[in-house]
Order: sequence, then structure tokens, then C-alpha cells
Amino acid sequence: MTTRAQNGIYKPNSKYFSNFSAMTTTTISPLPKDPASAICDPNWNKAHLVGDGKTQQPSVDCDETFSPVVKPVTICTVISIVISQSWTIHQLDVKNAFLHDYLNEKVYMHQPMGFCDKSRPNHVCLLKKSLYGLKQAPRAWYQRFAYFVATIGFSHNKSNHSLFIYNQGLDMAYILLYVDDIILITSSDRLRLHFMALLGAKFVMKDLGPLSFFLGIVVSRDANGMF
Repeated sequence: MTTRAQNGIYKPNSKYFSNFSAMTTTTISPLPKDPASAICDPNWNKAHLVGDGKTQQPSVDCDETFSPVVKPVTICTVISIVISQSWTIHQLDVKNAFLHDYLNEKVYMHQPMGFCDKSRPNHVCLLKKSLYGLKQAPRAWYQRFAYFVATIGFSHNKSNHSLFIYNQGLDMAYILLYVDDIILITSSDRLRLHFMALLGAKFVMKDLGPLSFFLGIVVSRDANGMF
């Protein structure tokens, strides 16, 4: 038996699509052989420079590792509060979260392929900020985020460090943090816009609108409640 891919056929099978006539064949980009080839291909524009964390050694170029992951039971508890109080619940995504953070440890890396300084080919790079792939990157991001939200009135929950609580008079808000995904719950739209403006001024963020999908949970809301 031979498959369509083995015969070089990448055109979708019409029986799986009702609107097949409106579809076109997608051109598949070949795997780049070097950084220069990747830069010339627009389909590889989303490539990231990452650090080789598996070569890091504890107490040498990394120390404590920690990833901000909110507990599922906390999510359910906070959502129940949202429903009972008819509060707003919004979802935000932090772009390039790990690149916001400064490193406490000294981390060196080779010059990236394709971007080597020709006048200093034997030099290495001393990183000032964390990169994706480094063992301490999630911890550094959490510390940076926790410090900032503390300056705008939030405190983290003692039993779950990924839950931040704001309570000033009649104004209440919660932030749930899962690495670079954020759920923002506020007691009013005015408060939501206020905190979104503060967070957006500090970090590059994308507003995903009212909560619809989080950690594999699909959410829909109407006047009767939330499903």
C-alpha cells in the first residue's frame, strides 16, 4: 500500500471538504539547510533563537527552576466566584514572555549561526535576559511578573503562587497565571480596563477577549451562566 504523501500528493482529498472547490494547494516549504535559507523563506519568519538548556549545570549557570502553573482546583473555584457574582472574566496572552526577564546567573552561549561577528568569530555572548530553552527562564519570568503586579496592588495567594488577588474596598480582582497565559477576573468593566492598560504598558500582550478556551477547557457564557 502506498500513501498520497509517498507519491508526492499534498492536495487535500475532496471527500473531506464540502467547500473543496474554494481551496487551493498549499506549497510546503522545504526544511532550511542553514539560517540564511530560513531568513529568505517567509514561512520561517516565526523561528526563535533558543538556548540549549540541557547543557546547563546547577550552581554553575542555573539555580532554582520553577514554572508558574495554576492548579485546576483553583481555576474551578475562581470561575465559580465569577458565576455567582456575575463578574467579567478575560483572557490575555503575553508575547515572548521569557524575553522580559533579566538573569541573575551568568550564562554564556555561542554566537548564533548566521549571525556570527566576522571580526570576532571566537567570541561568545553574555546573556543579559533569559531565552526560551534556559532552565531558569520560567522562574525569571514569574519573578518579573509577580514583582510588577505587586506594585499595582496584587498579592499572591500563599497556597497557590500563580493566583494573585486584588482587594480594595468594593473593587476585587484575580489573576490566574499559567506560564504566559493570563486569566483576569474583575468585579467591574472599569477595573478590567484599568488593569489591562497597566499590564499592556509593561508587557507586550494580546487581548484574547472573554474566556473561551483555557488549558483544554472550552468555555461558553450566556445570560443564564457559564458552560
